[in-house]
Amino acid sequence: MASLATYSPIHYTPPRWACNSIPALPRKASFSTGTAPGVVASSRAYAKFEKFQTAQSFGDDNEQEEEKEEDDSCLPSDLEGAVRQSAQATVEFVSSGGTRAIVELLIPQLKFLDNEGAQIELWEMSRVFLDTIVSETSGQRVKAIFPDAGAAAMLKHQWKDAAFTFSSLGDRKPVSSEDEIVVMVVPDYQMLEYVEKIASEVSDDPPRPLIMWNPSLVSEDVGVGINVRRLRRNFLSTFTTVYSMKPLPSGAVFRCYPALWKVFYDDKERPNRYLLAEEFIRRPDPEELEIIFTGQDKSENETSLLDQAASIFSSLNRFMKAISR
Repeated sequence: MASLATYSPIHYTPPRWACNSIPALPRKASFSTGTAPGVVASSRAYAKFEKFQTAQSFGDDNEQEEEKEEDDSCLPSDLEGAVRQSAQATVEFVSSGGTRAIVELLIPQLKFLDNEGAQIELWEMSRVFLDTIVSETSGQRVKAIFPDAGAAAMLKHQWKDAAFTFSSLGDRKPVSSEDEIVVMVVPDYQMLEYVEKIASEVSDDPPRPLIMWNPSLVSEDVGVGINVRRLRRNFLSTFTTVYSMKPLPSGAVFRCYPALWKVFYDDKERPNRYLLAEEFIRRPDPEELEIIFTGQDKSENETSLLDQAASIFSSLNRFMKAISR
């Protein structure tokens, strides 16, 4: 992993705590799919993520009333809203007694740190997450652990008003006995040994919550042996994914604790809208997703491979533009 200490100064803007308005949505006819064990079928219509860009004013009182009745608040209004929502889900998990949580926003600009702008946005969003954790836990002592000492030092210098403390994965003692909640920011698979060591330390009596924010701990590199991959997966299985957002070519997978996992697909009759296909009590596997989207494809007229490819890239591009605003 490239050094993270070369980033430009960050001008942090406090998060907007007020949620944006979401248009009222009518109910939609049921989408028929085979329902596997652990699946809850649903037919509710949801506004597509790219519709959640800016707050909108509605002059019609009836529309406002419909909005309250429909209550599609599970979908975030924008990227900052998603980060804030993920922190609130994390706090609810911790409040219920949970100690190991994963938050994953599987969005390219938060996963591929190959340019300065992406790095700055990553740190800005991590601050929104950390500030929300502090606010929602009534000021508990939160330790933020960054990937390397350079990044931790830079951000500590930039965020002098932070209500949380800083350390890095490679520090001799990254966690102290005073820390009540520990948040690892984008831990990388190359630092897995340090991650596991910290996880073991905070598990001691009394156990303290450990949250991994957008981790990348699984590598499919050819040089990684099967046993190593198994150990990594076994370690990750001790965590609960409390928040997940993953765009797909023609839909999305979404989870916000304590709600179920939700699979959305494009509403072909209403551009920029999603339909809720199914709900799962655990993360849907690739085969289940294939069944859902294959079933949807069969209900449409056949299209050429070129048209299908264009549709895939168009859908992903629209999703990314919307959620990044």
